[in-house]
Amino acid sequence: MFRWLGVRSIKLTGGEPMVRADLPVLVGMLRERAPGVELSMTTNGLLLDRLADLLARAGLDRVTVSCDSLLRHRFEEMTRRDALMRILDGIRAAEAAGLTPVKVNVVLIGGTNDDEVLSFARFARLTGHEIRFIEHMPLDADGSWELKHVVPSADVLRRISSRWPLAPVGGTSSPATTFRFADGAPGRIGVIASVTEPFCDRCDRLRLTADGKLLTCLFVLEEVDLRGPLRAGATDDEIARLIRAGVWRKWHGHRIGQEAFVRPARSMSMIGG
Repeated sequence: MFRWLGVRSIKLTGGEPMVRADLPVLVGMLRERAPGVELSMTTNGLLLDRLADLLARAGLDRVTVSCDSLLRHRFEEMTRRDALMRILDGIRAAEAAGLTPVKVNVVLIGGTNDDEVLSFARFARLTGHEIRFIEHMPLDADGSWELKHVVPSADVLRRISSRWPLAPVGGTSSPATTFRFADGAPGRIGVIASVTEPFCDRCDRLRLTADGKLLTCLFVLEEVDLRGPLRAGATDDEIARLIRAGVWRKWHGHRIGQEAFVRPARSMSMIGG
């Protein structure tokens, strides 16, 4: 249905999609039903070293791996598991399996990991991967978000450019603004300035939760139930009308940092990034 309405890219997220039993089977089903779409996945990478080849053969195009630190002790502090080496092995396995371009998502938190900006930029240059720095959003599971911990994307770009000048890359519809290294080195840098420079007017992302709810924004308070009508026998036209109506009600902006902001009940791990 979404494909019929114009969706051309599908991303499997979480929680963590790789804990699903028989994930390659699901990927194969999606590829069979939607042969022309870009099919990707965002993962913490913990099981990627085992599944990368199976997922590629099932029809997955590429992966994005979340990794907020390149320091083993800090990675363990932030994720509560000593798994950095395994994540890096998973990234290498993804590249070997052809799940490229590999992108690495880094959520910067002021006073925690923002001193690693240049280390991640160097990692991009050495590996050829795209590092995407994401501003810390008020969707953390423990509700500890504070505006003072947000590291503005403009500051990130200034820091990197002072060491390795950057040049913009045009022609992308991604939420990330992407840059290449001006000296021709491999790898790219992306920034997602969702807090300091909202791109709500250009955002075309839709999210379908595991319990069948359509979300037109990470911060939406009104979800559209699709599972209920589907199970009740709704026609394709009726489901299409529900989807369109949800999209038409999409907010003009998320209001982060404003007095009118209301934090959604679901955390990022429940919505999918």
